[in-house]
Amino acid sequence: MKLSSKLVIAAFILVIGLTAYQLWVDFYTSSSQEASIIITAEAPVEKQKPTVFYGMVIDALEISRDKIKSRQHLSDILAPYNVSKEDIYSLSKSAKGVFDLRKLRVNKPYDVVYKPDSLPTAKALVYYHNDIDYVIFHLDDSIYTEKKSKEIIVKEQETTGIINSSLSVTISEMGLSPILTNELADVFAWQIDFFRLYPGDKFKVIYEEQLVEGKSIGISAIKAAVFEHNGYENYAYYYDQGTSIDYFDEEGKSLRKAFLKYPVQFSRISSRYSGSRYHPVQKRYKAHRGTDFAAPRGTPIRSVGEGTVVAAQYGKYNGNYVKIRHNSIYTTQYLHMSKIASGIKPGTHVKQGQTIGYVGATGLAAGNHVCYRFWKSGYQVDALKVKLPSSEPIKKEMMEDFGLVAANFKKQLDAIRYPMEKVTASIGGSQ
Repeated sequence: MKLSSKLVIAAFILVIGLTAYQLWVDFYTSSSQEASIIITAEAPVEKQKPTVFYGMVIDALEISRDKIKSRQHLSDILAPYNVSKEDIYSLSKSAKGVFDLRKLRVNKPYDVVYKPDSLPTAKALVYYHNDIDYVIFHLDDSIYTEKKSKEIIVKEQETTGIINSSLSVTISEMGLSPILTNELADVFAWQIDFFRLYPGDKFKVIYEEQLVEGKSIGISAIKAAVFEHNGYENYAYYYDQGTSIDYFDEEGKSLRKAFLKYPVQFSRISSRYSGSRYHPVQKRYKAHRGTDFAAPRGTPIRSVGEGTVVAAQYGKYNGNYVKIRHNSIYTTQYLHMSKIASGIKPGTHVKQGQTIGYVGATGLAAGNHVCYRFWKSGYQVDALKVKLPSSEPIKKEMMEDFGLVAANFKKQLDAIRYPMEKVTASIGGSQ
């Protein structure tokens, strides 16, 4: 073959190769762009969620938190936020029948929702009356007041502890609510003297805790518990047999008596019933026919049993006091109150556990306490030693159901393991 022919063929092959390569490049580029377009089209467009505060969208707003100050009114709070007197008046009118503005309490928190312009303008005021209830005063599109409550979550909890010094100290060291101390002491009040615990005493508790926004606000009920005191296990099971909710042992016997053991929730005994006691005010020895429970001023004092008020007055030595006749045999008296509860007067019928007054130091008293006195058949006796009838046991027709409930709770309690702690401290004479 001649050289010229070979060159022509080589050039032809080169042209075909270059053309094919260009077609391949064009096809690949086009496919990539199409795929890219498809991918971009299918990618979800994420929308930003609005910020909501108690039902109000506050994306363009700000929130200022403060506390109610002494003698501060609604107008004082809203005046710096460009709210006119006319609007404040309208807001006050809207609150009638919803929330009493006189109940704004010092140191209670509130939030002002406002628009941050050159002149900040309030859109709403949220006042937190307690951990659950709050009030919203609206000032945006329309002026109105609404009262709301936060959701309460009830959660079953388990805990266990070993006593080193006292029940309250142990529970406090565990980071638990002091309410648990009071509730546990009430459950076993007639089985265990909580003022005379021993190192190594221990407990397990199953209880329902109330939570609001993750914060504990209280204990609704102890469901079951076992308290080992001086080597003996005391079990308690929560059960409702139709008449009232009570606590019972394994045999269905009530752990409660006809009377509560303490007139104030478990506090501290500062002076016991005695035939001869040195009086801190009179500076001489004399009989002390009552039991003194020391507690902070204002602590609620409760009637230990159902009955009728026979006296509610002030006495030179007794201070403010209330006396209650429970039946033909038992009478109780509560001395040195800071004040008597509203509505408590002679002839008033009171229920067990009802608040009848508040701890104070009126009359012949050296400090805040309640002197609790107890009469049986007309004679004063030691309230902590008197033998009292028990409450109603489990009814026969309910024993089978109670047995199943108690067995399930016992299984749950037995599965809880005691903490392995070394007990070193000695028991004191206080809570």
